[in-house]
Amino acid sequence: MSRFAGRAAIVTGAAQGIGRAICERLLEEGAAGVVAFDVNGERLAGTSAAIVDERFVEFVGDVSDSDTVRRSVEECERCFGRLDLMAAHTGIAEPRPLLETDDEHWRRHIAINVDGVFWCVREAARMMVGRAAPGTIVCTASINAWHVEETMAAYNTTKAAVHAIVRSAAIDLGRYGIRVNAVAPGVVDTPIAALVVHNPELAAKYLGTIPLGRFGQPRDIANAVLFLASDEAAYITGHMLVLDGGQTLGIGGDLDSAAAVT
Repeated sequence: MSRFAGRAAIVTGAAQGIGRAICERLLEEGAAGVVAFDVNGERLAGTSAAIVDERFVEFVGDVSDSDTVRRSVEECERCFGRLDLMAAHTGIAEPRPLLETDDEHWRRHIAINVDGVFWCVREAARMMVGRAAPGTIVCTASINAWHVEETMAAYNTTKAAVHAIVRSAAIDLGRYGIRVNAVAPGVVDTPIAALVVHNPELAAKYLGTIPLGRFGQPRDIANAVLFLASDEAAYITGHMLVLDGGQTLGIGGDLDSAAAVT
């Protein structure tokens, strides 16, 4: 498969979960190279050792720092001579009741989930403008952008902001041929959702709200990112693709049992 043959990408949050799956899928699809950006150097080195591919280039840094994001773009240009996809995936989600949310907790989520995404979009677009083949940007939002959860006020807010960034960037950058889209995952089996997915009691409750009856897998989301970044999505921009197994469709349940009760 070669949908990305000759193309180069930056993937943030690349050391595990969805970010790692995006890197793997890009390499499988023939990408010329992937700059794997993550704040955890040890974990990133482990991922690199597992993938064992010279096209996988490690870049250790914090997306909340705009200069670091700019350097990641320069690194992609230096290594591969181009940047075709920025997959701005990095994010944190730390539950805390609203009344216990202190300034540090709030600002940490804003710095990584909002500032980090904005820096990735801006710096990638600056590199892409004027190219004969403009690139594309795919950000990771969440169904929490509108389907909010209790004790997740900071996370919910930041993911709504990502949706706004994507729509704003799409309308500003369309004149340059740069497409900007987002994926909005539901509950995916990654370290960030381990508290739910690997807790039998909580998992059962969550699965009861998902019509497809399973949690998402990292490759489910990675496949959607690749679609939005591919030529197959050439006329899609400013869109948020929901990947939640139907969780946000509406009220589900056993209707036959409900009818029997009434």
